[in-house]
Amino acid sequence: MDLYPLYNSLRIAFFSTIIIFFSGIFFAYYVAKLPRLVKGILDVVLTLPLVLPPTVVGYFLILVFGVRTPIGGFLNRLGIRVVMTWYGGILAASVVAFPLMYRTARGAFEAFDENLSHAGKTLGLSNSYVFWHIRMPACRDGIIAGVVLSFARALGEYGATSMLIGYTPGRTATISTTVYQLWRINDERSAFIWVLVNLAISAVVLLAVNLLEDKRRRR
Repeated sequence: MDLYPLYNSLRIAFFSTIIIFFSGIFFAYYVAKLPRLVKGILDVVLTLPLVLPPTVVGYFLILVFGVRTPIGGFLNRLGIRVVMTWYGGILAASVVAFPLMYRTARGAFEAFDENLSHAGKTLGLSNSYVFWHIRMPACRDGIIAGVVLSFARALGEYGATSMLIGYTPGRTATISTTVYQLWRINDERSAFIWVLVNLAISAVVLLAVNLLEDKRRRR
């Protein structure tokens, strides 16, 4: 059994989760401070990949990063090819899973007691210190839940990934695209094995989320 789809799915999910973690926290923190109208507009834009069909997201990514587009052509001249490469899957998974991290982190930040932040500043603590040592620990459960959900979404991503990087055994194959290809050639036994692998990973992720929720309720 070729384990490349598992390895490729895990590394795509891992790297995309790192990108999502920092970008999601950045936008969640600063958008929460904006005026209501601006916040509403940005909310729509940043959350749109969550409600759009993943294939539509993949199509937009091709329009932006395809080799015949200005951005894609520029990156190609630099030796960076996004389409039909495994690291293009990182981009696709990051865009699709980003709203989960953003919405979860923003909810955690909005529930944060700002009096703690003001108290820290009156003691002479810097904004960065207050953020990383006061705000982030207080919002830890929500942040971790966002990370776990984003990882799970990136791991199971199919639509945008298949549009942007396709399916090439040993190069761009993921668990989701492998299941489809095996089903397409009537190898249902192998497809079912990969389905079980994905189910097992998803169950572990959901269990982790439930444990975090139980911990939050007890607090």
